[in-house]
Amino acid sequence: MLRTHSAEYCCLNAEIARLLRDIGFLTEIEDEANAQFKARAYYRAADSIDGLDTDIAKMYNAGGLDALLQIPAIGKAIAGKIEEYLKTGKIHQLEEIRQKIPVDINQMRTIEGIGPKTIKLLYQKLRITNLAELESAAKEGRLQTVSGISAKKEQDILKRIAFAKKAGSRRILGEVWPLIKQIEAGLRAVHGVKDVCVAGSTRRMKETIGDIDFLVVSSSPQQVADFFTSMPEVEQVKAKGPSKAFVSLKDGIDADLLVVPEESWGSAMQYFTGSKEHNVKLRRIAIARGLRLNEWGVFANGDKIAGATEQEVYSSLGLQWIPPEIREDSGEIESAAKGELPELIEYNSLKGDLQVHSNNSDGTATIEEMAKAAKQFGLDYIAMTDHTKSLAMAGGLDEKELLSQAEKIRELNDRLDGVCVLASAEVNIMKDGTLDIANNVLDKLDIVGAAIHSNFGLPIEAQTERLVIAAKNPSVDIIFHPTGRLINKREDYPINIT
Repeated sequence: MLRTHSAEYCCLNAEIARLLRDIGFLTEIEDEANAQFKARAYYRAADSIDGLDTDIAKMYNAGGLDALLQIPAIGKAIAGKIEEYLKTGKIHQLEEIRQKIPVDINQMRTIEGIGPKTIKLLYQKLRITNLAELESAAKEGRLQTVSGISAKKEQDILKRIAFAKKAGSRRILGEVWPLIKQIEAGLRAVHGVKDVCVAGSTRRMKETIGDIDFLVVSSSPQQVADFFTSMPEVEQVKAKGPSKAFVSLKDGIDADLLVVPEESWGSAMQYFTGSKEHNVKLRRIAIARGLRLNEWGVFANGDKIAGATEQEVYSSLGLQWIPPEIREDSGEIESAAKGELPELIEYNSLKGDLQVHSNNSDGTATIEEMAKAAKQFGLDYIAMTDHTKSLAMAGGLDEKELLSQAEKIRELNDRLDGVCVLASAEVNIMKDGTLDIANNVLDKLDIVGAAIHSNFGLPIEAQTERLVIAAKNPSVDIIFHPTGRLINKREDYPINIT
């Protein structure tokens, strides 16, 4: 039976996007003809679906296959797979590839340096399907029997596995954000719901989150809990009550739901947003004032004096309302007591993006598509910083290609209205600090960024000197990702950034 559009299927877009990304990655593992090209098509399609502001099933019900083909980056083949999933809940091609390559790709691809080709070799040679098996093989020295894996790389893999374990089950916020917003939209559509808040680390906009916390005000708590536990994205219901629930999602992250009374909405938001350290200090302030503060409100001699809004909770403690993003007990409470909180940068403060890649290197969209997207986001400019020639695996551009791209960008700017594309590059910093593109070419670009992409294991003195040499190059305007960190995947390389 075809899935119909309702709040119940708020997570359908995220689920289809996830499945398309899985097909893309598994296609790269299969390494068939044009695998990388095909994989990029799936990744682009997934990004488009994540960006939809309506339920994909509703689109299909209204216009069939033709409606799916109107979605950017969706061609006939991918539209057919989406249609298949909408009708059957499965994609035959994905099931088929998973049978041939039964690898837990969500685990394996968290390890920096373990790409599709390596995953395929590890499975073919050692039948490694998950992180535990990878770690065991590395400790036993068996990875060295696989082509391209040296003793040093084997040790590096062990270090990266240890780093992945340290990161634990925390997820990058941006990766989970579309799913969060779709669940939030679904909750808002449930009958009787008056308000929804995503609390915890998500509301504080932390780089990574451990789970997702949803708070709801509703006149029908049981109906909200029923909806939450029956969403198609739910893998397992771990607990359920008349006004709360705890589930594991198919995406691999846990989610909590709590329905609270309207008169406690503000205090619940404050309490469940955190951070723990911030809340501890607020409770101390409350005690010093002879008050009691908890998730249900602020109380004086047993009488509730605040709780309906966060503003009145903070006001009852003699504080300005504190934006969630800075609730870390890092001086924000003291500033709020003095009425001296800083004005935070908002999305509409952003004017441009100075590190953007196109499909000329390792991006998934054309320069014109990127420019139009930038305009939609309200940006005034972007710098097209495609990789350069020594990064062959990222499709790096040589001198001739860079100059040709710069010429095309300037022609494009003549046609664009409301946004400007800067001809640029993300030049590779070599081991000795020199660049892989000549200065006389770089000087013909509008702006130049440089970055380290290899030799992360140099001693701190050598790595620092390497970066300093590049920064002193008169053609370089910006140093990109100066510490080399990849959130949840790679630690900083040793460098004295001060």
